[in-house]
Amino acid sequence: MVELTMNHQKISAAEGTTILEAARGAGIDIPTLCYLKGLNEIGACRICLVEIEGVEKLVSACNTHVEDGMVIKTNSPRVRDARKINVELILSDHDSRCASCVKSGNCRLQTVANDLGIISIPYEQTEEPNSWDQQFPLYRNASKCVKCMRCIQVCDKMQNLQVWNLTGSGSWTTVDVKEHLPITEADCSLCGQCITHCPVGALRERSDIDRMFEALADPEKITLVQVAPAVRTAWGEAIGIKVGEGTMGKLVCALRKIGFDYIFDTAYTADLTIMEEGSEFLKRFTDGETHKWPLFTSCCPGWIRFASSQYPELLPFFSTAKSPQQMFGAMSKTYIAKKLEVDPEKIFSVSMMPCLAKKFECDVEQVNDAGMGKDVDLVLTTREISRMIRTDNILAEELTEEPLDDIFGEGSGAGMIFGASGGVMEAALRSAYYLATGEDLPTDTSFDDIRGMDGWKEADFAIKGSIVKVAVASGLGNARKLIQAIGRGDVSYDFVEIMACPGGCAGGGGQPTHDGLELAEARGKMLYAIDRSSQVRLSYENSSIQLTYGEFLGEPLSERAHELLHTCLEDWKIK
Repeated sequence: MVELTMNHQKISAAEGTTILEAARGAGIDIPTLCYLKGLNEIGACRICLVEIEGVEKLVSACNTHVEDGMVIKTNSPRVRDARKINVELILSDHDSRCASCVKSGNCRLQTVANDLGIISIPYEQTEEPNSWDQQFPLYRNASKCVKCMRCIQVCDKMQNLQVWNLTGSGSWTTVDVKEHLPITEADCSLCGQCITHCPVGALRERSDIDRMFEALADPEKITLVQVAPAVRTAWGEAIGIKVGEGTMGKLVCALRKIGFDYIFDTAYTADLTIMEEGSEFLKRFTDGETHKWPLFTSCCPGWIRFASSQYPELLPFFSTAKSPQQMFGAMSKTYIAKKLEVDPEKIFSVSMMPCLAKKFECDVEQVNDAGMGKDVDLVLTTREISRMIRTDNILAEELTEEPLDDIFGEGSGAGMIFGASGGVMEAALRSAYYLATGEDLPTDTSFDDIRGMDGWKEADFAIKGSIVKVAVASGLGNARKLIQAIGRGDVSYDFVEIMACPGGCAGGGGQPTHDGLELAEARGKMLYAIDRSSQVRLSYENSSIQLTYGEFLGEPLSERAHELLHTCLEDWKIK
């Protein structure tokens, strides 16, 4: 430990601690803009400057380590003046039309500027010209970029894709797609982690809210919406509902106030995915053949985009099962339309997802098999749902508990945990064990090794006298490490789950953002809590799944199931 003085306060900090972390540990706030712990500690923004007695220049607190006897001032006149000038210079090169920015009210730059009392900018205003593909699911506004380099570090260090790069010098410095490629030609997985870690509004999803409101206003359209499990853990965060109080029932109430005709739970087709994917795995596992590569899950389109650009040779080893989103789309315009006794051609099928890549997935030609155009017509992120609720002036305190629509509003606990890292694997193994043995797995503790936030988890399961070796990875950097280890022969597995976003869909690129906070773990725990309290915890016990197979599909992997619920990933057009 070292002893130092900060703002006349004696504090102790471990050797090697930065001034910023020492200050936070002592309850002293130092403003930051570019800082991300463990990812971006480069002092680029110069907002966290502090004064050290005996040191001529101000230093950045985020990457300067404490030393014994230091005397530090975090808010001296000299520090305040320097901070203010630095923020004013950033604002002079920034599109400051905050009222029309998606981050207004949740913007780190806006907060810092307000806290410093900046009410005018004494420098000439310039903005970087913006040119971007308006149809791509990820949208970048260059005029709002503050060159903090968070997006670069997240993409490089966490996701290991190197999509972004810093180009130019001096006042011409900017962030651009690597090698100046159009974003449509880059190896972007559409994980959206650059968006969730951007401190301003320079990065966002393509907004489809206007298209949604147009569909709601069209008397010829029947709006049918599915809500993904991870959405229920986060949708209320942006409208003032406390974590844990934004229930599915209140979300259903809000969606009915907006005007949706039918509201269902994607957990229904998560269960359907488990029946198909679990059966596919069991068939492969018991066929007696040996495989160099395991069976990989296929429900994450960000992971599919990553594999398609980085490891296309792996695509034949992916499950052919569509994602729950696309299974719901196919069912909505076939079996669900029949049960609702509505014209499938009038159905406007919408999914509410914690994900950007889902906007890409619904446009892939090879997943649209119901014969009614696109199986999923529109995808909205969790953030877009919150914006729609605010647009219609729906107040959080006015929301009551309302039920989902019958039959297809039912999902098992296994379907719920799809939104957490390890959840897909656990749900699949629950069903695979039953399909192989006719018995339920004896205890939840069987899955402890594949739950949680570790980026790479593995476990062995005994099924009918055989050992199934499984692995779970979340975050594409971890996925790359796992694939390379398998390729070298260091490890070997039978079944692998990969999610593009750290922590799984709960930490998805379409979820609400809170600067400096990572909430995937807390949201994932909420999904496991829902699972534990569910009356039906196994996909094959879901009565709506039993009805679907009994009346429409026949059995898992049947001809009709293959036609509607499976796809050939090798045929997908990624770029």
